[in-house]
Formats: sequence, structure tokens, C-alpha cells
Amino acid sequence: MFGEFKEVMTKEFEMTDIRLMAYYLGIEVNQREDGSFISQAGYAREILKKFRMDNSKSINTLVECGVKLSKQDEEEKVDPTFFKSLVGSLRYLTCTRPDIFYAVGLVSRYMEDPTTTHLKIAKRILRYIKSTIDFGLRYSTSNHFKLEGYSDSDCGGDIDDRKSTTGFVFFMGDTTFTWMSKK
Repeated sequence: MFGEFKEVMTKEFEMTDIRLMAYYLGIEVNQREDGSFISQAGYAREILKKFRMDNSKSINTLVECGVKLSKQDEEEKVDPTFFKSLVGSLRYLTCTRPDIFYAVGLVSRYMEDPTTTHLKIAKRILRYIKSTIDFGLRYSTSNHFKLEGYSDSDCGGDIDDRKSTTGFVFFMGDTTFTWMSKK
């Protein structure tokens, strides 16, 4: 079926068959018979180097347990342009990394007036990425179609406005297909 479609399209339009996709917009694609794996390991290495964290010590957790950030933080202010660049780079990495989505969303709240405390958390995310650089999403060719979803909320956890942060992730079999974390 695909062969016929390709033949018709080649006759109608000027095309080149470049075979299996391996790279697209910074996303590495590894296609095999048992499924596909997408990651941004190359991009992650680039942002580690860009923000001079490529020689930092790696860690296994994103955010320390119990950390509460605030807009009224009395710490020294940091360059908002630098902080926005760092957070923007991390946000693009969430395309294939649902594990960092919550933490990146957390530091995103402080882009207008960041302090050293906010920058430390953002750099901690980079140190976590260094230890998990090859993480990504695996899409298997499994016939297991059980839909599973998980959600959580911190119930008024923001100390500035008492709003909650909620998040969810859904799986179809063993494949993650959607996730979200939102204040």
C-alpha cells in the first residue's frame, strides 16, 4: 500500500526518497522493527555546553524534596535574558522528556524577575539532564492497547497565590502519548 502511494506521489510531484527518518528539528529518531525511539540527546549536550554545565556533577533528582519557590525571594537578581534563554532551551527539551516537564514549568514561572535561587533550580535541572542524557520516548509496535492514566496535584502548593499545580500522563500500552503539568 505504501509503495503504491509513493509511486503515485513520485509521478505527480518531484520527490526524493530519503529512506527512514533519522533526525527532525533536533529530535533524533531511531526506527527499528520493534518500534521507534525518539530523543534529544544531541540537543541536550548542546544546551549543557551552551550554559557551561557540560563538566558539572550529574545528579539523580530534578528538584529537592519540599522546595518552595517564591516571587518574593530576597536573593540577588540574575540576568532575565540569560534565565529566559536557559528556560526556553529546557522547554524545547520537554518535547521528548516528560520527566522534566513539571520542574521546567516550575522555573518558567519566574522568568520576569529571576533570582539566584531560581537559577540554582534551573541549573539543577541541567545536572539531572546530564545524568539522563539518553532518555527519550519509546513507541513500541506492541498490540497491547490498554489505556492507563495517572494524575497528581499539590493542592494550593504555590506560596505566592495558593494555586495548585496539577499534572497527568497517559499511556497506550507501554507508550507514553500525552502529558501535562500546569499551575
